[in-house]
Amino acid sequence: MWNQFFLQEEYTGSDYQYIGKLQSDMDRGDGTVKYILSGDGAGSLFVIDENNGDLHATRRLDREEKPYYTLKATVVNKKTGHKLEPETDFVVKLHDINDNEPKFSQDVYQGRVPERSDIGTSVMQVTATDADDSMYGNSAKLVYSISQGDPYFSVDPNTGVIRTALGPADMDREQREHYHVVIEAKDMAGQRGGLTGSATVKITLTDVNDNPPRFTQSIYQLSVPESTGSGSPVGRIRAKDKDMGKNAEMFFTIVSGDGMDMFDISTDKDTQEGVIAVTKPLDFERKRFYTVEVQVQNTEPDPRFMSTGSKDVATLRISVEDVDEAPLFERASYVLEVKEDAPLSAALGSVSAIDPDAERRPVRYSIDRRTDLDRVFDIHAGNGSIFLLRRLDREEGAWHNITVIAAEFKSLRQTSRVPVYVRVLDVNDNAPTFASTYETFVCERSKAGQRIQTVSAVDADEPASGHKFFFSLAPEEKHRSNFTVRDNGDNTAGILTRRTSYNRLQQSVYLVSVVLTDGDYPMQSSTGTLTVRVCTCDREGNMELCNAEALSSSAGLSTGALIAILLCVIILLMMVVLFAALRRQRKQEPLIVSKEDVRDNVVSYNDEGGGEEDTQAFDIGALRHPDAALALEEGAKLRRDILPTDSLLYPPLRRARPPAASLLGPPGPPAARDNADVREFINQRVLEHDLNPTAPPYDSLATYAYEGTGSVAESLSSLGSASSGGEQDYHYLSDWGPRFRRLADMYGPEDNDYS
Repeated sequence: MWNQFFLQEEYTGSDYQYIGKLQSDMDRGDGTVKYILSGDGAGSLFVIDENNGDLHATRRLDREEKPYYTLKATVVNKKTGHKLEPETDFVVKLHDINDNEPKFSQDVYQGRVPERSDIGTSVMQVTATDADDSMYGNSAKLVYSISQGDPYFSVDPNTGVIRTALGPADMDREQREHYHVVIEAKDMAGQRGGLTGSATVKITLTDVNDNPPRFTQSIYQLSVPESTGSGSPVGRIRAKDKDMGKNAEMFFTIVSGDGMDMFDISTDKDTQEGVIAVTKPLDFERKRFYTVEVQVQNTEPDPRFMSTGSKDVATLRISVEDVDEAPLFERASYVLEVKEDAPLSAALGSVSAIDPDAERRPVRYSIDRRTDLDRVFDIHAGNGSIFLLRRLDREEGAWHNITVIAAEFKSLRQTSRVPVYVRVLDVNDNAPTFASTYETFVCERSKAGQRIQTVSAVDADEPASGHKFFFSLAPEEKHRSNFTVRDNGDNTAGILTRRTSYNRLQQSVYLVSVVLTDGDYPMQSSTGTLTVRVCTCDREGNMELCNAEALSSSAGLSTGALIAILLCVIILLMMVVLFAALRRQRKQEPLIVSKEDVRDNVVSYNDEGGGEEDTQAFDIGALRHPDAALALEEGAKLRRDILPTDSLLYPPLRRARPPAASLLGPPGPPAARDNADVREFINQRVLEHDLNPTAPPYDSLATYAYEGTGSVAESLSSLGSASSGGEQDYHYLSDWGPRFRRLADMYGPEDNDYS
């Protein structure tokens, strides 16, 4: 049996491809042996002749798909089927042919190499593969070559490494930045008949800092107003750099010129421009032109390309323009001194300012009154002398800060200001006084020369050498005083007793006058009073009992506490009064005050008036006292259902009394007089309602009836009943009919039975 067979791939014939023959030692050629095939592709890709063992391939095979196949062959007896030999394994290998072209890992490669690189600088490596068998022949042996990209680049034929082929001078990014290179890979070791594959390589030259910045012009012109403030930008200059990114970053400097101290230049990081700024105040009258040399260079130069031409220089000419300027003071501030006893109009000093312009216009001075609200100072408009308008007091204010304004006489728009600090010098014009109100006590049983109090003094003045006070007893008390003063020499003094005992009942309070004198010139003095109270003390000198005045002064309430208590009492009283007033307003007036005061209202219900709600009808009491009613008509009461306005525009007319007519009782003069009063009252009320413009907005009818003198029942009014002397007979009520039955029952005899 054979262990290995070979078969060429990619067979193109029409018949089965013969592989080889399997031969068994048990096969004697008599036709009793049978060959059986099994394994990879048996029966489909490979077949065997069972009689003679010939092995064939049924179709074309590709080594790149599968390089070999493992099969098994068995020999058996045709009749019995028994194996004549053990099963044998064998391999069918495919012989490779050059049927695959090389293939690159990418169709397009991206490569980068710095510009100005030396010859042979590696750019990148490309790799191709061939699917053919590299162990058999040259089918998979590749050779690289460059078909496009000469003469700038080359490729290693064995490794595929791409390198630069030209020198630094020819590889300039500013000249050409991008290159397209085509690389080929050919099998069969590059021999004729080999297959070829290709790929494109895009190579970019990266930038290096090989170009210095250059100014766009050699001379620049700028104009700057002289009023431009320090730090203000006045112009820009530009330089160009062919490089890019960080390689194009630059910075500007001023290297020479007469304006180096007046101007400065910085770099704008965004635009890469040089920004010129003023560093010191300009003055057209002093200097009108400046010239500076400006240099530009890269911030990160490449040492390989540094040379004398790596920097560029340009000339900058700056002209100063004249501007109408405000006056300038000689000083930034002024400090003036004046004694506090200086007289009015005394000069403190002066300020001075000049017009910086070439015309030198005169300057006018004034004080900003917002800094001198009390108008203590004034200034001469022409020469700037400052003088007093009011007297000064150092103790009220030791410093005065004012602002002086300077302006041109012809142009008040241009002004400048300067602070003036006025220091008020001290003059000894204040006498010393006690440091506090001193009040002490002395025991009834005390010793002569005993210290009962130490006093000190204060002075509003501030002498340069410090305070020095002297204490002494008032001259008028030196011979009759019960106390003495001892100066301690340290601006304090002690109050001492001159007696051995004091009597609280004889004199409970002593006033000790002490003269305080300062040591400055002119000398000032004052008299201070010390209150000494006589008290009963224990053996150790502690106060036990003083007079009532001393107790009240020490244990009583302070003035502030008394004022607070008084305010609280006043607030409580006001709250009580307000509460009572509110209660009074809420209180309703009763309809009937008492049972004795009954008002008869005559109300008509056949209209759209108030009905029972109309309680402003007349008071019958007026009929009882007609004289009083007439006296009160001048101040007639207003109705509650209308506003009290113009109620007396048309006062009721007073008419003469008509002749008397009988109203009550038998005819006679008294009854006639009463009837006339009632009639006049009713007529006046009717006239009043007719003429009153403040009547309610609804229709109202007030009826005042008079029954006349011819009534059968006569008058029912009780106005005249009080004048009747004896018992009255009411039997006649029974004769008046059914309407007066109720009245007859009330006033008739008890035994009267009317039916």
